[in-house]
Amino acid sequence: MAELRYHPLTKDYIMIASHRQNRPQMPKNWCPFCPGSGKVPDEFDVLKYDNDFPALSQDPPIPDDVETELYKTAPSYGKCEVILYSPKHTITLPELPLWHVRKLVDLWTERFVELSKDEKIKYVFIFENRGDVVGVTMPHPHGQIYGYSFIPKKIELETESCREYYEEKGRCLICDMLREEQKDGRRMVFENEHFSVFIPFFCEYPYGIYILSKAHKQNLAQFTDEEKDSLAHAVKFAAGTLDSLFGFVFPYMMCMHQNPVNSGDCSKDYHFHIEFFPPMRSKDKIKFNASSETGVWAHCNPTAPEEKAIELRDAYKRFCESVKE
Repeated sequence: MAELRYHPLTKDYIMIASHRQNRPQMPKNWCPFCPGSGKVPDEFDVLKYDNDFPALSQDPPIPDDVETELYKTAPSYGKCEVILYSPKHTITLPELPLWHVRKLVDLWTERFVELSKDEKIKYVFIFENRGDVVGVTMPHPHGQIYGYSFIPKKIELETESCREYYEEKGRCLICDMLREEQKDGRRMVFENEHFSVFIPFFCEYPYGIYILSKAHKQNLAQFTDEEKDSLAHAVKFAAGTLDSLFGFVFPYMMCMHQNPVNSGDCSKDYHFHIEFFPPMRSKDKIKFNASSETGVWAHCNPTAPEEKAIELRDAYKRFCESVKE
């Protein structure tokens, strides 16, 4: 079974993908993403790999005959891709040299542009799940890209908020957020020429940093070569900062927010950024999403962003000292 089911209470789609339950357990001494596996080339730096068990497909099956007047279904149209960061099985993103991370940025850009050409795709979501705590079963360094045939609810809410703010103020909401953070300074972690990294005022997670473009641009394809170099630096050093907090590979969900595609123009009001959702609230304690967060989307951060930013600035300094480019 693979289909979309409409949630009438939240006006959102749920991906039903029961076929993914049949994914085989990988042998401990074999990885499909490593050269020599027969699944990938013998040599590569970064690589796009079509997901073997996709939740979305550009040739989806007909939905099951379960639709009613109230409950609606739709084909599970879209694309699911895996982005391999390196041929090395145990290397982490912060350990990659900057030239290598820049190749990753270029591949992200290439895939965003290519998937956007499919007019049925309305949102291209680039992300990385990292660590056992967030359910990762494949340790080989990789991220993913989902091309959805609908605009996910959070992005819909963000774009609506940005549009309303622009109509009222004549300015970009996210540009103003960056100005507020830079002016205050207490939640800033680090900056480079084209990107700022900080814990936002409203952060739901103790170490939930944002990477924000200083220029008002909506997606990867709009960045210059210099901006892509800066983005590679920001991503590498943001992940490295998290790793330097407690001296181990820090789990996180890294989520890239860009404008919807094939859905109208939002160039005046939306703004590229990356959100990190690290599930740790201390070295040995997990910040669980319990009833308030899950049941009614009312998040509670048990820490003060201003205090956690101090820890992150110290961790950033330690990571900088450890890097030898």
